[in-house]
Amino acid sequence: MATPTVSVIIPTLNAEREIGALLNRLLSQTLPPTEIFVIDSDSEDRTVEEVEEVASSGGDSCVRLLEIERGDFNHGGTRRMAADRTSGEFILLLTQDAVPLDETFIECLVSPFSDERVAISTGRQIPKADAVRYEQLVREFNYPRESYVRSSKDLERCGIKTYFTSDVCCAYRRSAYEDLGGFPERCNTSEDMYLAIRAIGKGWSIAYAADAAVLHSHNLTPSQQYRRNLEVGYFLETQKELLDGISETGEGARLVMSVTSRLLLEGRVGQLISFFIDCSARLLGNRRGRSIAKKEMERA
Repeated sequence: MATPTVSVIIPTLNAEREIGALLNRLLSQTLPPTEIFVIDSDSEDRTVEEVEEVASSGGDSCVRLLEIERGDFNHGGTRRMAADRTSGEFILLLTQDAVPLDETFIECLVSPFSDERVAISTGRQIPKADAVRYEQLVREFNYPRESYVRSSKDLERCGIKTYFTSDVCCAYRRSAYEDLGGFPERCNTSEDMYLAIRAIGKGWSIAYAADAAVLHSHNLTPSQQYRRNLEVGYFLETQKELLDGISETGEGARLVMSVTSRLLLEGRVGQLISFFIDCSARLLGNRRGRSIAKKEMERA
């Protein structure tokens, strides 16, 4: 069997503390990438210099760099532009702060593609050492230790979780990506879920590869969580037709119950209060985003 060709895409912004180590980790994989495409949004630090140093240190390097204006960045459109410039059989998306846990990461992430029905393979996110306790538990809930593959047959049982994927750490079969029309040109968030919904709708499957792990987590403030979920709520409302009535409410309730019970068992009252504040920010942001989307669609 021929060795798979993998193109890696990494959008960056002020990533000087992370990007050099990330690129070197990718270059040392058991299945090395065919090309690594870094697309930088006008960083103000040494991100570009760090990328150029790695690119020049290996002679015939597979590392490529494209610089764009910060105002031109768009989660869907920028990734689409980068994907159009790559040639690998598989397109691997990473964020600048997602660090592969070991040298088998790429090999494990593309392994599910041996099933020709799989369009998307998403990896496991393990919280970093500085993650607050409730954030650790949220990651554990969303990223279990067991791998799985889901299709349209799982919609009744799994609901919106059927579409679960994340461009923090995710690979696409190029032929499927093209079949689905690629990332949307204008999409401020959830471009990964957009393709997942379309994939399930067209008969493809989505894999979760638990052994393809990255270190990744954020301790977001309530205001950051609010803004993030405003965008998510806006996306979900504008994509109601694609979702065909499937709601995120049930899955959200299960997450809250799981994290709350663990924090109670551990006696972490302070973390429980912080978690409830975090959940409130998520809920308020989601509702505000949906409200904005509804008003825009009514005016259209």
